[in-house]
Amino acid sequence: MEGEIHPSAAHAADGFAKVVSVIVGMLGVVLAIVSIASHRAHTAAVIYRGEANDKWSYFEAKKIREHVADGIGRLAAIVATKDDKQAQNLAQQLVADSARYAKDSAKIEQDATEREAASHREEIRALRLDVAEGFLELGLVLTSLYFLSRRRLFPALGGVAALVGVAIGISNFWV
Repeated sequence: MEGEIHPSAAHAADGFAKVVSVIVGMLGVVLAIVSIASHRAHTAAVIYRGEANDKWSYFEAKKIREHVADGIGRLAAIVATKDDKQAQNLAQQLVADSARYAKDSAKIEQDATEREAASHREEIRALRLDVAEGFLELGLVLTSLYFLSRRRLFPALGGVAALVGVAIGISNFWV
């Protein structure tokens, strides 16, 4: 048939080309895995950063409530009113509210700080996975150049680049 591609006898007999083809396929699979992991790490970093921002906003709201309750409570304690008992009860309630807001804000601050740390860890992981992805892509391209040049130097260089990429990708388990 006209559209068929017939490999030459030299190509069919090249056992090294078959090995390189398998290596290219495996590099493609590893590259896909690292690429997906990189995207997930970037997404996790953004999610953690958003959660941290939400926590900091909540923290600020609690601190504002704490300061307002404290200020009004102090004012209620010193202002003369027709019903001093009611003013004192209000002052005590506001002071208690202020203390509760202070306690709540300490926990929220801790949560926000933890989310920021998680975001930072994911950003580091994402960066490493991006670098690993780059080395794996370089390895894939260099190895594939064998098919154009038939020079064994390219799969060797590609293998080195791919090994560097795999090593960097594996290093993410210790971050």
